[in-house]
Amino acid sequence: MFSFEIEKNLELRPLQATDTSKIYEMIQYSREHLRTFLIFVDLTTKKADTEQFVNETMITNAKGESFVATIYKDGKFCGLVGYNTIDQTNKRAEVGYWLGEPYTGLGIMTKATKVIIDYGFNALALNRIDLKAATANHKSRAVAKRLGFSEEGVIREAEWAHDRYLDHVHYGLLKRDWQQ
Repeated sequence: MFSFEIEKNLELRPLQATDTSKIYEMIQYSREHLRTFLIFVDLTTKKADTEQFVNETMITNAKGESFVATIYKDGKFCGLVGYNTIDQTNKRAEVGYWLGEPYTGLGIMTKATKVIIDYGFNALALNRIDLKAATANHKSRAVAKRLGFSEEGVIREAEWAHDRYLDHVHYGLLKRDWQQ
């Protein structure tokens, strides 16, 4: 796992057990903002839930089954970005991300995701990266568009979130398209 300075005061760091409290606190602080589109928020009710996520993710990161990194702005934790699942056989992964509410609208996620995409295509030798976002999640969809993902379709009623189903837009990015 790497540490990467994206720009002055913005970096990606390896996910570590010491991040647990910071992640949990940011989820708590941004709960209403995050829960609109991310169902894990309602499943994260105590610090032990975050601890379990961090421990399990560190194990899958070490096995090469995932690659999740923390995002730090001005030395403060602000979110996560990475591949929740990596399919080595098909050289494919799905990128996912979230930011705490105070850090949205600053271009952080586009920059962080660009680094993760570069890492995926170059270091992990991926051929394809998928991204799924709720149709109403305009900020997440804008990240996909800015980074050159192609919209490949809508998955209707893909996820139950709170009291309704969410449709997801499925995006894809191929290595050959990224290199152009």
